[in-house]
Amino acid sequence: MRWLMVTVMAAVVGCAQDLLSQQRPQSQVSEVRATFEVRYVANDALYINGGREEGLQEGFHLQIKRVKPGEAILTAQSIGQVVITAVSAHSAACMIETSAPDSLPQVGDLAQISREDLEALQVMAQSKTARRYAQVVSFSAGDPLDQELRDYVPKAPSPAINQIRGRLSYEYSTIRDHDTGVASTQNGIALRIDATRLGGSFWNLTGYWRGRFNSTNSSTTGAQLVTITDLLNRTYQIGLFYNNPNSPNTMGFGRLYVPWVVSQGSIDGGYYGRHLNRNFLVGAFAGSTPDPTTWNYTANRQIASTFANAQVGSFENVRLATTVGLAITRLSFKAERQYAYSETTFSWKRYVSIFQNNEADDLVAGRLGNAESGPVMSRSFSTLRVEPAPWLILDANYNYFRTIPTFDLVLVGTGLLDKYLFSGFSTGARIELPRRMSVYGNVGQSKRNGDSRGSLNQMYGISFRDVRHIGVRLDVRRSVFNGSFGSGTYESLSLGKELRQNLRFDVLAGRQDFTSSLASATRGYFVNSNIDWFFSRHYVVGGGVNLFRGSQNYDQTFLSLGYRY
Repeated sequence: MRWLMVTVMAAVVGCAQDLLSQQRPQSQVSEVRATFEVRYVANDALYINGGREEGLQEGFHLQIKRVKPGEAILTAQSIGQVVITAVSAHSAACMIETSAPDSLPQVGDLAQISREDLEALQVMAQSKTARRYAQVVSFSAGDPLDQELRDYVPKAPSPAINQIRGRLSYEYSTIRDHDTGVASTQNGIALRIDATRLGGSFWNLTGYWRGRFNSTNSSTTGAQLVTITDLLNRTYQIGLFYNNPNSPNTMGFGRLYVPWVVSQGSIDGGYYGRHLNRNFLVGAFAGSTPDPTTWNYTANRQIASTFANAQVGSFENVRLATTVGLAITRLSFKAERQYAYSETTFSWKRYVSIFQNNEADDLVAGRLGNAESGPVMSRSFSTLRVEPAPWLILDANYNYFRTIPTFDLVLVGTGLLDKYLFSGFSTGARIELPRRMSVYGNVGQSKRNGDSRGSLNQMYGISFRDVRHIGVRLDVRRSVFNGSFGSGTYESLSLGKELRQNLRFDVLAGRQDFTSSLASATRGYFVNSNIDWFFSRHYVVGGGVNLFRGSQNYDQTFLSLGYRY
């Protein structure tokens, strides 16, 4: 009798909802929100004003687009892609996967769901009316028979469960070193993957990885040359993340940033965090430090740290977040640093944002050449950004290093080290102009010990999101810098275009001249080019040529064949 009661009640509820759905216009059934607004940007992450209530899930991809004031949304130009890494009720945190060299995401940009994820959202929305699942009536008191009956009632699966997308490529490359005469070939693979809710769990795998499984030289004594492309590959991230909205625990493993401690750079390792309440979290991380763009980069370094994070407010109004931590590092398993660090972010809507980071070492006399002991400030960086109008961004910065930075000098001309090249105080601006053009610049004065007067640091450039309405992205910049770590100049040009939505190419060219008292000079010209042809739904072929002339002299060519899934 109770089984019959449950069945009849489920059928009545289902039929009633079917009648209501038939009276609802079809446009309301299938309509889902596909475009959101960027509310906050911090380093390699940004936040949008849409979350779980709008159907967003971890692993969803969005295209970041920018539209000029007064222009139609249809004229918006794509400036990059992000992937959602964490979702709350009405906001989502995203990791920047790609961005145009001439234009980083900004507050006010549009975030548009990718076509594949939009289809998943539409299926989920339409399933509420197109296919009715029997409603289960719950009772206040548990009953094994009732529970068994409810287990047999079909339920709509989440479209994010076991959703796997990505690209797997075989790569073949050759390098000819003109200084040593050594020629080498490499065979390897590249993996770009976004897998959400693996096995129905809350584990997600996302990121990019490139590796070699074979390398041969024409000379048995010639060392493998490290090219700009090899260094850039160390800046990518890939990780396995656990994000359960119903659990206080969160963790990640791989090559990744620790979400609350981005100032420490990426690690090859893992992190764990536990929410004590809505606004407070404690955690720890450990691993090695592979990223050559960090200010204190050194090979074979290991790091371990504990930290605490507190945050209040929201991105829609005022938000404050701060992290404090203690860390120790080792070089080849020998003690190196022991230090405390802090980083704080403050934002008020899109108008004002502040980021501040400090590191203070506890020096040990005799360790790594230290002649003194006790606490000392080792690193300080502060930046204030004000956006009084959508077409104008102003910033003020302060940069301090106690010791000479050790980032890889070969990357100076790529623009990835711009945040380190200016010591002391500097100011900058970016102005959006008509015809999808923008100009930007940064100036500051640096004075080293023994200098009678400071030197003027400067960086300026111009970018076009659509050159003469033919879909070409172009950025040209020049920088002159002088700091405690060295001095130099660089000029760079980046160019990109998509053809017929299945063919795209990118070119980065530049000249750099960097001198330092503690490192050999890095001078030369370089050209990096790449082209991808998506000749079918699943297959893509690519290739490119990379050249460097100066402190290094090599030619690198590569070919790839990939499968998209």
